[in-house]
Amino acid sequence: MFDEPLELRESLSGDEAKKVLEAVLFAAGHAVTYKKLAEVMNMAEEDVRTLVSEYQQEYDASIPRGIQLLTLGNACQLVTKEEYAGYIRTALGIKDGGNLAKSALETLAIIAYNQPVTKTYVDQVRGADSAYAVNSLLDRGLIECQGRLDVPGKPRLYGTTATFLRSFGLNSIEELPPLELSAGENL
Repeated sequence: MFDEPLELRESLSGDEAKKVLEAVLFAAGHAVTYKKLAEVMNMAEEDVRTLVSEYQQEYDASIPRGIQLLTLGNACQLVTKEEYAGYIRTALGIKDGGNLAKSALETLAIIAYNQPVTKTYVDQVRGADSAYAVNSLLDRGLIECQGRLDVPGKPRLYGTTATFLRSFGLNSIEELPPLELSAGENL
């Protein structure tokens, strides 16, 4: 049934499209872009977005589940619900990774609200060296290099990742809560 090239298949629709969506997201284990889903399912990207939205509502309204369909800007993913994290860690023998240090949280907030930014910018805002915090955030996949600034030395520009959005339960960076700064403060 699926031996023919993608471009020769007819578009999927209805229940079959939802089954394919669920199968691909389950098998991927990570966020899959709407563009990739559209390509695989031979559908328009906007139709895939609509399908995901409809499926997400049905998924949440159906039988109680330990997983959920999460939308992340230009991608979506099947993830476990947070309230079952302890059971998952125990079953899979995963040790708690620990929380982020205060310096890493400060660095992450500066990057999230001002991205893309250089490490020098983060250092200036924090008033301290942020090399360890930036490396820690890179290791955890919460930030990534998103290019280089076109100035001498070409410093790296950092921004948040889909992992950041997932970790904080956000669909997009626009969902960050507004900043409340004291008079004279600047971020």
